[in-house]
Amino acid sequence: MADLIDELQWRGLVAQTTGVEELRRALDSATVTYYCGFDPTAPSLHHGHLVQLILMRHLQRAGHRPIALVGGATGLIGDPRMSGERTLNPKELVAEWTDRLRRQIEPFLDFEGPNAAILVNNLDWTAELTAIDLLRDIGKHFRLGAMLAKDTVARRLASDEGISYTEFSYSLLQANDFRELSRRYGCALQTGGNDQWGNLIAGVDLIRKSDGRAVHVLTTPLITKSDGTKFGKSEGGAVWLAPDMLSPYDFYQFWLNTEDADVVRYLRVFTFLSREEIAELEHETAERPAARGAQRRLAREVTTLVHGLNAAADVERASRALFGREDLHSLPERVLADAVSHLPSGAVVIGRTTMVDLLLATGLEAGRSAARRTIASGGAYLNNVKIADEDALLEAADVLPGGIVLVRKGRRTLAVARVAAEPHDDVPHRTDL
Repeated sequence: MADLIDELQWRGLVAQTTGVEELRRALDSATVTYYCGFDPTAPSLHHGHLVQLILMRHLQRAGHRPIALVGGATGLIGDPRMSGERTLNPKELVAEWTDRLRRQIEPFLDFEGPNAAILVNNLDWTAELTAIDLLRDIGKHFRLGAMLAKDTVARRLASDEGISYTEFSYSLLQANDFRELSRRYGCALQTGGNDQWGNLIAGVDLIRKSDGRAVHVLTTPLITKSDGTKFGKSEGGAVWLAPDMLSPYDFYQFWLNTEDADVVRYLRVFTFLSREEIAELEHETAERPAARGAQRRLAREVTTLVHGLNAAADVERASRALFGREDLHSLPERVLADAVSHLPSGAVVIGRTTMVDLLLATGLEAGRSAARRTIASGGAYLNNVKIADEDALLEAADVLPGGIVLVRKGRRTLAVARVAAEPHDDVPHRTDL
């Protein structure tokens, strides 16, 4: 078995540490209790948090004990951003988001056995912290020069808006979390994104100064695309892990659309496939890039990890079904609705809309003559069945779960028609009956 640090480095999960050889020896010699914090500044985790959850899982699989911290306290403040103050969310909303994040984190870790995971909320100890305690027991160990030198703080101070004392003090609270977990559970390692290096080191310094104990930090690099641009935007915005904010289908499609130049690197970071499996997929991508086998495996693995095996199977079926490789009628209504939600649509009426009307209603053709030519040339499909008769009427048997029909022009141009109860002025329909 590969050395744990070597494995994490090969996977691209190590950016900086407080001392890689010291950390290697600690991980090799005994069970290390480690933690990662997740602030509820939104109602869902996203792809950046996924990197941290995967790192936590690797460490636990290697025999170490994880603590997942949800920041019910720090989420009320917010880590300083490069630009602009955060909006302070109501306490009730932060509490609600804290519960949501706890439920998202739980499936990634094992809460049984000798290195069972622990879930904590830093509000449990921060709520009891008085202003005097903060200043005497924590603030006394911080030096203003070091705090001002942090990149984010320096940029904000140089901006027109500046930075509030609230956000400036955030690092004191995060550092105290590390010290509290060190005292309560013997926690000796904190992990996080590389943009959190300053906050993580603050915890190391606080523990050394106040408790005389040496602890470790490990950060993951910022994941980028091969061209150096930022990774992690879907068509609807962020790549959220919550299914009510980004459907499993759209989540799957995001990973499926990975570029060839990036897919092997993402397989290392975001999956638990072995080196041999990833090497095979790398070879396949080089030999048969059009097959997109690596992308399909990446999408399946990550969707299974986040949404479960059943959801991954459903969205794979839906992805195949849209282009005729699976029975559309067999798909669950919710899965089908997610799969077509991004498609252009129009209204149609059973028994009155012709196939020509169908192409017009969905915007696949702009005129009746063009619609007839497309049908005559064999380029129009209703629910993946070639349309042969331009005058045929839409029938009840054509309607899929959710009251829709799928329309395709050529090989890949899709639209969806939604069945209306009665005809009205903006619903194209045959009028010569």
